[in-house]
Amino acid sequence: MAISTLNRLSSQFNRLPSLSPFTKSLLTRSSAKVADRIVKLSAIDPDGQKREIVGLSGQTLLKALTNNGLIDPASHRLEEIEACSAECEVNIAEEWLERLPPRSYDEEYVLKRNSRTRVLNKHSRLGCQVVLTQDLQGMVVAVPEPKPWDIP
Repeated sequence: MAISTLNRLSSQFNRLPSLSPFTKSLLTRSSAKVADRIVKLSAIDPDGQKREIVGLSGQTLLKALTNNGLIDPASHRLEEIEACSAECEVNIAEEWLERLPPRSYDEEYVLKRNSRTRVLNKHSRLGCQVVLTQDLQGMVVAVPEPKPWDIP
């Protein structure tokens, strides 16, 4: 009973447009065992190598990629969209796009602003705006090469 109520509330939080994904993830975290929150993903690094990574539901994709060494933590310190400059842009495999909530207006703006052609790639998402859930178990994510201005 309590779990179903928590899941229902969690889905309602995820529909609130005024909350950032990071804030929503903080609100929906439960006291469940860590093992119950594990989300296994496949990430393709800039060299084309496929790596299995682990994140926790309620955590952002950015955090999972950073914890597994695929994104430099110094390149993206904040998880709020207002401070984002798209260093955490990733490409999501086609079959997983429909399982993610749609991009917010702010996320689309940041992605377009940082694209050379100002054209939005349908596979592009900001890792700081994608919150992991059990529904994303097995998702395939490609981490592109850092842009020249992101390299120290």
